[in-house]
Amino acid sequence: MGTVVDAPAVVTEKEVVAENMLGDKKVTVVFVLGGPGSGKGTQCSNIVEHFGFTHLSAGDLLRAEIKSGSENGTMIENMIKEGKIVPSEVTIKLLQQAMIKNENDKFLIDGFPRNEENRAAFENVGRVDDNIETIRKRFKVFVESSLPVIEYYDAKDKVKKIDAAKPIPEVFEDVKAIFAPYAKAT
Repeated sequence: MGTVVDAPAVVTEKEVVAENMLGDKKVTVVFVLGGPGSGKGTQCSNIVEHFGFTHLSAGDLLRAEIKSGSENGTMIENMIKEGKIVPSEVTIKLLQQAMIKNENDKFLIDGFPRNEENRAAFENVGRVDDNIETIRKRFKVFVESSLPVIEYYDAKDKVKKIDAAKPIPEVFEDVKAIFAPYAKAT
């Protein structure tokens, strides 16, 4: 695949009948993956506004858990500070809870899966880190761990690549083309 320079945002779709995960609720899940600063959050906001998806940020859910002061929150905080990936089961549980609480059936998941283990765990069942060193660690983790996930879905023709180095409005034009089939009925 070559060297990642701009770390484009990558979108992959998975329709999930999550019997064990969400009862009998059938949902469409779109993973939004890309390197740090690639515009994932911005494009997710645009997708929510134009296509009626609910945006679930794994990072936001993890930060909320940290703020809760729970034992899981403390563990999550320590892992993030060390530039490590939070265990799949913790992130998946937070995503499950968020999807169950929400009435929508279309979800954008930003920041997950971040590696092969995350992807496999999902299929089978923040900003404490804003300093430059942690951002470097996060980018290294993205290159080493997330790219195999992207390549896995790319081999299944489930990946849409977007050049996130362009101005935000141009990036969203590309995003709109991908999400056109999900347009809300007017």
